[in-house]
Amino acid sequence: IYDLPSKCSVLLAKDFVHNTFTVILNEETSNSRSLYVEMNQTVISIYPRLKISKMYNFSFMEENCQLLDQSLERNTTNSRRAANKIEVSNQKGVSVVCDFRYDLCTVTLAGWHHGISAGLLGTNDNEAGNEWILPNHSFTENVQEFTQSWQVNKCSLRQKKVKLCPVTAKEKLCKVFFEDSHSPLK
Repeated sequence: IYDLPSKCSVLLAKDFVHNTFTVILNEETSNSRSLYVEMNQTVISIYPRLKISKMYNFSFMEENCQLLDQSLERNTTNSRRAANKIEVSNQKGVSVVCDFRYDLCTVTLAGWHHGISAGLLGTNDNEAGNEWILPNHSFTENVQEFTQSWQVNKCSLRQKKVKLCPVTAKEKLCKVFFEDSHSPLK
């Protein structure tokens, strides 16, 4: 169990070799958390306490901020939603399941992700001695140094100014990517 600094988003797990998945825990401004899951050019933002999820497909995005196709039928990412649960998985053996009743999410990796992923959840190689590896490949025994090293933002409460797309529908998409507190592009 880690005590994370407030208002900081952290990288939980990422495939650093094949880039097949990224999972980020985002701190929202209202003391709630969201989970950012990226697989196969698809991003799923899950808000366990709000019991909602949003899905975006990057493969249909154009430079002019055209709205993204939210269907997954032409994609290799599978998403299942039940009343109190959402499951997102891909053909590469990555699965993220959130149970909204318990505000609990799990990340499961297949064997071929053995030793090629890293983040706050460790290295997934069954070696207890290297679980606290830092992004620079050094090791630490300090919890604060470990959790801070995997932060993906500067933990600032101040909003950055961004250039918005000129059309209303396009403005909405740009806000999702650049202004929402859960966006890693903020």
